[in-house]
Amino acid sequence: MNSASHQSPGAPVPLGAPDAEELRARVAGPVLLPGEEGFDEELAGFELSVAHRPALIVGATGAADVIAAVRFAADRGLGVAVQATGHGISRPATDVFIGTRRMTGVRVDPRARTARIEAGVRWEQVIHEAAVHGLAPLNGSAPFVGAVSYSLGGGLGLLSRKYGFATDHITSFDLVTADGRLLEVTPEQHPDLFWGVRGSKGNLGIVTSLEVRLFPVSRVYGGGLFFDAESTPAVLKTWLAWAPRMPEEMASSVFLAEYPDADGLPGPLRGKFVTHIRLAHLGEPEEAEHYFAELRAAGNVVMDTVASLPYTRAGEIHNDPPSPVASYSKTFMLRRLDEKAADLILELAGPGTNAVHGVELRHLGGALSRPPQVPSAVGHFPDAVFNAYIASLIEPETIESVDRAQQRFVDALRPWTTPGVCLNFLAGHNTSVEVARGAFTPENYARLQELKTRHDPGNVFRFNPNIPPLPA
Repeated sequence: MNSASHQSPGAPVPLGAPDAEELRARVAGPVLLPGEEGFDEELAGFELSVAHRPALIVGATGAADVIAAVRFAADRGLGVAVQATGHGISRPATDVFIGTRRMTGVRVDPRARTARIEAGVRWEQVIHEAAVHGLAPLNGSAPFVGAVSYSLGGGLGLLSRKYGFATDHITSFDLVTADGRLLEVTPEQHPDLFWGVRGSKGNLGIVTSLEVRLFPVSRVYGGGLFFDAESTPAVLKTWLAWAPRMPEEMASSVFLAEYPDADGLPGPLRGKFVTHIRLAHLGEPEEAEHYFAELRAAGNVVMDTVASLPYTRAGEIHNDPPSPVASYSKTFMLRRLDEKAADLILELAGPGTNAVHGVELRHLGGALSRPPQVPSAVGHFPDAVFNAYIASLIEPETIESVDRAQQRFVDALRPWTTPGVCLNFLAGHNTSVEVARGAFTPENYARLQELKTRHDPGNVFRFNPNIPPLPA
């Protein structure tokens, strides 16, 4: 994979040395202009299909730097982008770019079972600090993802069927608004923002820190069952019938893909089409194995990584690759899938199809389908049984053909599609205003647009899965 970025931004606004010097007097972190040493390194992120080319970068060290950068941009009518790890890049930044990766403070309160997290923290830091107290956060499948952005986009992880979306367990946060004010936001203070920021992923301001609940989870029984290509039809159909019968303590997903013949991959996977079922159970191993037996019997297991794991190793269950990639993806939600749907999935993405995309289906339900105690903007779609995510590695010349292939898959599954989109599965090219709208119920989207119009009428925070303000 060529590491060059593929989506180009518009022309950056002209800012020069006097602007940078003015901001340096107010900011503790680095302030960089294009061409200066460290500029490109500061922009580096996980998703390589989008190329940020801002007019100026602020490497924030804390909330004061974020406030100064936002005020600088607001005074000049500029937009502001913010990035921690770059996993959810959507639109290329052309104005002011704030990097938060230096903001890495984590403080766990074991009595209250909460953690205070700064904007640049990755989940692996929170997991490590919480584990000392026998606690765990509601992180995603990849521990190297930024914790704050993930939480603000909903947050669907291994513990979500039991405890719900990560955003529903945010208890407070500090927010820098479009006019450069710092607000402490709680259910009692600024309740409209407490509702809207949780789930709208950066549209209403920059969260410099937040407090999340932790849960009494120290171990998980799980891992991966990898089946050979010949077993794929039986395994997929078995899992589709099996998953909806499972208790909320069970998280599972299936991933269909042909693995490259690459060094570093285990022998049973190299150059092979493999069906990978990911499993995580919060109960006793004996209980979990009782449930797993039906899956094991469905096909030929070529590799088995299931084990009793300390939660600090839960990232091994999905084993997401940590290296940056240029990717193209689509995501949507599905109701219960029947045999006809399974046959279509196999026809378009099964062994022997030479599909240009891998397909992941995650089981939803449980707490994800129930409204939380304190409502947020996240759409709780009770009819959604699975979340579908299809992704491809791309080069500039393959984008159009990849899009056509992915769209064929989306269209084929349309009879089983149900409303809903997980914002955290959106990145790169497919993060338009209309796609982002699908993450919310119509009522919630209308309320978010009203909040955007009130708190960010100039759409300062627009380099995201954008919710534009209402026209004046």
